[in-house]
Amino acid sequence: MHCKTLISCDELRAALGNQPLVVVDCRHDLRDSRAGEAAYLEGHIPGAVFAHLDRDLSDLGKTRRGRHPLPDSAAFCSKLGRWGITQSTQVVAYDAADGAFAARLWWMLRLLGHERIAVLDGGFAAWVGQGQKVEKQIPRPKPVTYTARFDVKQISSMAVVAARMAVPGSGPLIDARAPERYRGDIEPIDPVAGHIPGSINRHYALNLDVTGRFKAPGLLATEFKLMMGHHPATEVIHMCGSGVTACHNLLAMEHAGLRGSRVYAGSWSEWCSDSTRPVAKGDQPFGQLREAANS
Repeated sequence: MHCKTLISCDELRAALGNQPLVVVDCRHDLRDSRAGEAAYLEGHIPGAVFAHLDRDLSDLGKTRRGRHPLPDSAAFCSKLGRWGITQSTQVVAYDAADGAFAARLWWMLRLLGHERIAVLDGGFAAWVGQGQKVEKQIPRPKPVTYTARFDVKQISSMAVVAARMAVPGSGPLIDARAPERYRGDIEPIDPVAGHIPGSINRHYALNLDVTGRFKAPGLLATEFKLMMGHHPATEVIHMCGSGVTACHNLLAMEHAGLRGSRVYAGSWSEWCSDSTRPVAKGDQPFGQLREAANS
């Protein structure tokens, strides 16, 4: 078994108990940080361990790096070891339904060079909807050692994004937030509404079909190529509110065979925390531009 992007419920069911793998429950609710773990305790896919977005997939002790700063490589590897994950383990991540939080773990493992990582298409909702087994028992994995470092070349910083946006015709910066947040109509989480000037909007939910599963690779490739223009995938940078749902767009591109795009880890929450950065509002990339405070 060597799944790199997505796995179906049927494929996972067949692998449970028959394949060496670790399943990770990544359910989370940005409005209630306790909800995901509470849901896990109520029932989860057999054998699944739990990864908390704030505690395990972020380091909230880092300041001015956005709402969900990446943890240090060593700290993340320590978590992987406690979950029984080695460099050769097949990992399957899932969340409640759309894959937005599971994609964060998928991306972080990819940053370590771990290729055997897939997101459960349709998440826990699809698993339960198919009548698959659920359990409450908390697994106790045998601790192992995981040693690796994040590939920083796959991560875009605020400086890289700022330099990119200053050059007309640069590769696209794709914002995965909902359209109303991109336009700046509302901002329920961060202190400033709007988007990075020059960025374009593709809400991550557009990667899914009416059943809540990822669209076919060919269709995804067509849709992303329309946004990319003449630029290759390696020139694409993804962003969102805090570096979480951006991973969903990256996952969709990889699933479509468009490989090598990057994520701006700090995303909008980091960008808007600095008043020297310009902000745009409206449907268009540059829209109603508010220049930087010191310009």
